[in-house]
Amino acid sequence: MASIYAKLDAVRIRPLALLAVLALLATGCQNANDSAGDAVAGGAGVTCEYPPEGEPARPVDPPRSENVSDQGTVGVTLHLTAGDVSLTLDRATAPCTVNSFVSLAEQGFYDDTECHRLVDYGIFILQCGDPTATGTGGPGYTIPDELNPPPTYPAGTVAMAKRQPPNTGGSQFFLVWADTPLPPEYTVFGTMDQAGLDVVAGIAAQGVDGTDQTSPNAEARIESVSLG
Repeated sequence: MASIYAKLDAVRIRPLALLAVLALLATGCQNANDSAGDAVAGGAGVTCEYPPEGEPARPVDPPRSENVSDQGTVGVTLHLTAGDVSLTLDRATAPCTVNSFVSLAEQGFYDDTECHRLVDYGIFILQCGDPTATGTGGPGYTIPDELNPPPTYPAGTVAMAKRQPPNTGGSQFFLVWADTPLPPEYTVFGTMDQAGLDVVAGIAAQGVDGTDQTSPNAEARIESVSLG
């Protein structure tokens, strides 16, 4: 499905391109069923809604929606071709987002996928999570925004990409490799460790492809994702 937002022609050299870059934090379409994340015993936790939308980029079941844990953190490692990026995901801040991310990781949704978008002008992010590497792929469902308190985006932040309307995130996420001024519209659900931040910054240091002005010059493929 084609994105409803136009692609950048010259993000690196035109100041107005920053507005387009914000649109390029858009994900595409998505659909839905039931899976991972830790359930909370005794009916505690929160209830999440994951409305179906579009077709999944890969066959995948939607996450469990009842008794979702909103306590503690989850350790995740993205095994990139450039090196490991260790994440700490915060259930207390974004339980529904973390629940979805863990579910997708457990189902192998992110395995062998390209981080398809690098932005190094105005904002500083590496965007991943679309098996089609087009910026339009998703899991077949959407997830709610979790924006309380209003997020900020310093270096090391892990946040969800989405389309412009609220509650349109799916599987795509971005890794912030330098302090980035963004409106508080993108759910922050974790952080990178310093070693992982160095890996992402190293990818960014090799620049953006001069042909499409979007993809990184360096190979930035997620080979697999491990939990714990």
